[in-house]
Amino acid sequence: MFSGIIEDIGQVKYISEDREVIAIETSFTDIKMGESISCSGVCLTVSKIQKPVFFSDLSPETLKKTTLSKLKVGDYINLEKSLKMGQEISGHMVFGHVDGFSKINSIKKLKDSWLFEFEVDENIMKFLSDKCSIAIDGISLTVNDVLNKSFKVAIIPHTWENTSLKFNKVGDLVNTEIDMLARYVFKALKK
Repeated sequence: MFSGIIEDIGQVKYISEDREVIAIETSFTDIKMGESISCSGVCLTVSKIQKPVFFSDLSPETLKKTTLSKLKVGDYINLEKSLKMGQEISGHMVFGHVDGFSKINSIKKLKDSWLFEFEVDENIMKFLSDKCSIAIDGISLTVNDVLNKSFKVAIIPHTWENTSLKFNKVGDLVNTEIDMLARYVFKALKK
């Protein structure tokens, strides 16, 4: 489990020809074999370490359901190590289980922040409400506004500087995980 508070921006250093292995450079110095790391919102297991790079295996399901299938060597991704029992959760509970993609419709620079609008399909929209939590590429964010087929979030300067959002462009796809509490409430009310 993760909190959605990004600890490092990693860089893709290698992707195998079959896309089943990825290597990511990080500033983390205490990585252990078998540990879980959120890689742009996708929970991956460390399978090999050659500091400052760690390797992870990508399953066909991961490639099918996440933007990791579209990564290129040199791309930047958000990294967060998994939480330990008793550790503070500054964001919200993020599991690293991607629910789908969101497409960046617009990025507007405001006075002290950036306003992103993301387009999503109904399987994600049905869980969203104003002020709910959402994870975009592993970043814990608050939904500002829910529209018909899209939602907006404000990005403060700290988040902009310390995540890969600053490298994104309009039209990019990002990994999206809805708040687990919203999923459970939705399912309970449906019954």
